Amino acid sequence: MKAAVTVHSKFTISEIDPRLYGSFIEHLGRAVHTGIYEPDHPTADENGMRRDVIELVRELNVPIVRYPGGNFVSAYNWEDGIGPKESRPTRLDLAWHTSESNQVGIHEFADWCAAANTQMMLAVNLGSRGLDEARNFLEYVNHPGGSEWSDKRRANGREEPWDVKLWCLGNEMDGPWQIGHKTADEYGRLAHETAKAMRAFDSSLELVVCGSSNAHMPTYPEWEATVLDHTYNEVDFISLHMYFENRAKNTANYLARSIELDHYIGTVAGVISYIKAKKRSTKDVYISFDEWNVWYHSKERDKATLAGAHGWPHAPALLEDDYNFEDVLQVGCILNTFINRADVVKIACMAQLVNVIAPIMTVPGGPAWRQTIFYPYYFASVYGRGTALKLLVDSPTYRVDGLGEVPYLDISAVHDAHRNAVTFFIVNRNGSEAIDLDVSLLEFGTMKIIDDQVLAHSDINITNSADQPDNVVPKKGEGAAFADGRLGLKIAPLSYRMIRLKA
Repeated sequence: MKAAVTVHSKFTISEIDPRLYGSFIEHLGRAVHTGIYEPDHPTADENGMRRDVIELVRELNVPIVRYPGGNFVSAYNWEDGIGPKESRPTRLDLAWHTSESNQVGIHEFADWCAAANTQMMLAVNLGSRGLDEARNFLEYVNHPGGSEWSDKRRANGREEPWDVKLWCLGNEMDGPWQIGHKTADEYGRLAHETAKAMRAFDSSLELVVCGSSNAHMPTYPEWEATVLDHTYNEVDFISLHMYFENRAKNTANYLARSIELDHYIGTVAGVISYIKAKKRSTKDVYISFDEWNVWYHSKERDKATLAGAHGWPHAPALLEDDYNFEDVLQVGCILNTFINRADVVKIACMAQLVNVIAPIMTVPGGPAWRQTIFYPYYFASVYGRGTALKLLVDSPTYRVDGLGEVPYLDISAVHDAHRNAVTFFIVNRNGSEAIDLDVSLLEFGTMKIIDDQVLAHSDINITNSADQPDNVVPKKGEGAAFADGRLGLKIAPLSYRMIRLKA
């Protein structure tokens, strides 16, 4: 099977916002407790944070981490997480039917972000609370001093403000499952007034308004139109969420779902353009895809866990998907979609970062290790910085009901002008045939291959584990050749490949 790609140095999509490779920590399951925070762990730092986890997060080069939720935020009192730890209340978390000790709050999370070399993306509670809570939280986090909340921060040990610029106005407010669920008009009005108040404090803030929780919501895409009609001139981003699953055990159809993701992005981009025209506005609103990942392996187990739980357990193991090799390919396709839509998707957050549907897993008191999906995320985050290139792709296809013709070849490319490098991220969706790929690079000058990494395995169901963390790891690619402006290589069936060229 043959495929061809043409790429020209001047044919670009957009500069990639580094925040496209963000992630997410929610007070859910073991994401915080025994995830990032375990005071008795052998690697714990002076703040009780696991250094082994911090090292893996730094390895991923995660630019931002969204916090504290998620569904959790819609009944969260941020004030519970400040002040002396011994005085902090334990609360019942209605979102996940667990208890929260509040031993980690904004101070601890901020210190962890500094250690992990990442920035905070904070969410305010517009479910059970509202505008007043949001402005107080903002004042606590960002005001230098001389006011009630900023002086409380200083009294709690943080003299300088954190100056967080990126704020989410609630979470999944279109969802009936959400604490404080609202109609589009109700939420749009509240989000507008909250944004207006927050901008009165600091006009340079970047604000994210809630879009649809998924493309199958009955209110989609009218929700986006209504909410943006209320908020367009006060916000910078609208959030989208999507999770991927393969309950039918049909690999071909599963790997085609990134086409559905692309349609989702395209539809909302159209709504944004419509509201911009309706408002006669000169400003742009972009997409923050601040929850995405594969999520289905653990759902039945979680139902049994919560059904059999006595009372309100603290930090039980929830949403701990064991990712297989097939999921590597799915994550690769998702990241390719974001790169190829970098003109409209500026922020994205893999949900989540540690233990909860995560690339990093931990054993309480034991090791931290990389799940299979760690690797495509790593390659994109580390090498996918620069300008997304517009590709002309000629690939054989297969048909999927509802999605039409799906190319076997899934590919994106990024030009890093500072390093004079071009990186290709490639997935072969075909389960039985290799792809003989011919890539024509125009106006890039003389180049050479500097890195070639392959993720492949004969068993698509193989997973990594604490005992066997290296079942799926990158291996050196073979057989690629570059000459006279053409790159030739063979992409194995059901494989992921990253190849880099440098002038």
